[in-house]
Amino acid sequence: MPVKHLLNLAGDRLHTLPILVLYITDGCNSRCVTCDIWRNPRLNMSRKTVEQITASIDDLNIRWVLLSGGEAMQHPHWPEIARRFRERGVYTMLLTNGLLLKKQIDDVLATVDEVIVSLDGGTAETYEAIRGVDAFDLVVEGMRLVREGGLPVLTRTTVQRANYHEIPQIIEVCRSVDINHVSFLTVDVSNPHAFGPRFEQDVRIPMVASMGPGAPPEHGPPADALTPDDVARLRTILDDVEVRFADEFANGRMAESIEKLRGMLTYFGAINGTCDFDPPRCNAPRISTVIEVDGTLRPCYFLPTWGKLNDRTLREAINDADAQALRRAQRLGQRHECVSCVCPLYKGPRSLLKL
Repeated sequence: MPVKHLLNLAGDRLHTLPILVLYITDGCNSRCVTCDIWRNPRLNMSRKTVEQITASIDDLNIRWVLLSGGEAMQHPHWPEIARRFRERGVYTMLLTNGLLLKKQIDDVLATVDEVIVSLDGGTAETYEAIRGVDAFDLVVEGMRLVREGGLPVLTRTTVQRANYHEIPQIIEVCRSVDINHVSFLTVDVSNPHAFGPRFEQDVRIPMVASMGPGAPPEHGPPADALTPDDVARLRTILDDVEVRFADEFANGRMAESIEKLRGMLTYFGAINGTCDFDPPRCNAPRISTVIEVDGTLRPCYFLPTWGKLNDRTLREAINDADAQALRRAQRLGQRHECVSCVCPLYKGPRSLLKL
């Protein structure tokens, strides 16, 4: 029952699990400059782990599942995994770099409810510079085929120094193939836990949330963060976007409001020491769980892991002592990672009752 979701907000124990994120593979066919997961031997989530998780759908009232990776479509049995969730009434989303959408379009249309595509450039040149593969046209064509097949598509752009100037072009490209929602997220350069370990030597800067306005970062901003001059230019670009794409904001194609997009200015300003971070509202640890390819558990993308699923039921695993301690620390404002989170998730009581 949806009303049980509300019990999650009352303490640190999860009575239901509305949203589940699965890293079903560590394999990836991109060569992104900000991630080196593609250098590692591929590990796929086992059938046993998938069976453990799907066995808990009714018990935990799982309503949404996001299949991720690595590149989720490189798991040899990803359509079967998606189908198992969808047939049980779970809204099933596929997060993908889009390289295999055209090739596997029939499986996509038959097994998922929504496709989320990482689109990190508005031109082929910028896309290749960030993603490491010459595939911009292939990805756009794949998105077009998904839309023609009747499925909703959301694009997610990680805004960084190499592509922030192409925000208008990205919106134009998405509009040209009738993308339902266009979303922009700042590149995370302050959180060592985000999306799991990706580099042998962490290239991110230390957490700077405690610095006051005007205090420079200890080691300077990383290469993919915007500089103060870039931030000024981004401000001008967003002013133009607000006017040029007013219809897209009005009809909901733009996933974020212009006010939320301007929050990127604050984030990069804080990275450069010119202002403080603006801590977002978030209750992700109370409504979601991330399960990595080997069964490792974390409360969200941006908080550390606490253990593995192993032979426990999912209910047991998400409510052990370490899991509840992490949620308690987040609830009490004791997790410094949450101060600079770039992708908060919040659902209030009304939203939870609709799940």
